Amino acid sequence: MPGIRGPSDYTQEPPRDPCLKINAKEPFNAEPPRSALVSSYVTPVHLFYKRNHGPIPILDHIQSYSVGVTGLIDNPTKLFIKDIRSLPKYNVTATLQCAGNRRTAMSKVRNVRGVGWDVSAIGNAVWGGAKLADVLELLGIPKLTGSTSLGGRHVEFVSVDRCKEENGGPYKASIPLNQDTNPEADVLLAYEMNGEILNRDHGYPLRVVVPGVIGARSVKWLDSINVIAEECQGFFMQKDYKMFPPSVNWDNINWSSRRPQMDFPVQSAICSLEDVQMVKPGKVSIKGYAVSGGGRGIERVDISMDGGKSWVEASRTQKPGKHYISEHNSSDKWAWVLFEATIDVSQSTEVIAKAVDSAANVQPENVETVWNLRGVLNTSWHRVLLRLGHSNL
Repeated sequence: MPGIRGPSDYTQEPPRDPCLKINAKEPFNAEPPRSALVSSYVTPVHLFYKRNHGPIPILDHIQSYSVGVTGLIDNPTKLFIKDIRSLPKYNVTATLQCAGNRRTAMSKVRNVRGVGWDVSAIGNAVWGGAKLADVLELLGIPKLTGSTSLGGRHVEFVSVDRCKEENGGPYKASIPLNQDTNPEADVLLAYEMNGEILNRDHGYPLRVVVPGVIGARSVKWLDSINVIAEECQGFFMQKDYKMFPPSVNWDNINWSSRRPQMDFPVQSAICSLEDVQMVKPGKVSIKGYAVSGGGRGIERVDISMDGGKSWVEASRTQKPGKHYISEHNSSDKWAWVLFEATIDVSQSTEVIAKAVDSAANVQPENVETVWNLRGVLNTSWHRVLLRLGHSNL
């Protein structure tokens, strides 16, 4: 499209922070050290996980960059970046999480396919841009609309990004129209991240941010928006990012039997300690993140040192210096909480964290019960092993 292009190779990739753990080089997929996630409520851009399916698109001319809006609407049009910037700007603090976060732990049960993410395929940012509900209203689709007069019920986002899974075609995904047109859903066409212009890795010059939903639906490097009758038929909607039971394997899988995953389940992870950590006897600080999809708050985070027989409750915070109340209007409903607890260690022990959200959903105890062949949505209790000593193994 005019102004932006998807390269055919990886010779023009942007610079990245050397501290990132690279899980795949081409396309580039990387996550920060887990300890970096609990250093601040808002994740710095350079430490935000990178999830890509092809070479990073290159913008040549911002003035000629536009997004086509087509499909089952009365007024198909092109929107330039100045048109989107002319709409009211909203800043939405939202946590994005790859559906494959914590896949490595799931792969230890049985083999799975996918990028080997540890616990850091997640990050919390302040996204700035126009609400999609305002953009669609500008084109004649009223707020809180579930269907257009021409039968459009879903909104498809198509990227400039080309990927092998689409046989060289563009990455794409969709969400229901009633979500797009609901201002309270806070779906953004974002051009800023943490108060700065988006960088190339995160979708420059324009991306979609769908809060509370797995990261795969927040399409980067936006090329077009299509109002369609049925959900997007792209690879990542129909043949990936679906939740199957442990009994399904690559021989008996029926992709059409499951819906595309949208909201992510309640999740938590300990970030101040590695999977196996040497510690000295005495007080040990346990820090991590907890988050739930769909705008659900975190009611509590529990810590156990005896395999789940007894628990202590961790403190929860969002914005520094402000008391966190789940689903209160003073809290960021789309964002994680950071938790902290102090335990007394006198012997080698396993530490467990589990979170409970505002709908009383709780993380499952064992990864075996949620194992699936793609290794997505591992939200089992997070466990780390503390060994008495003086250095890490």
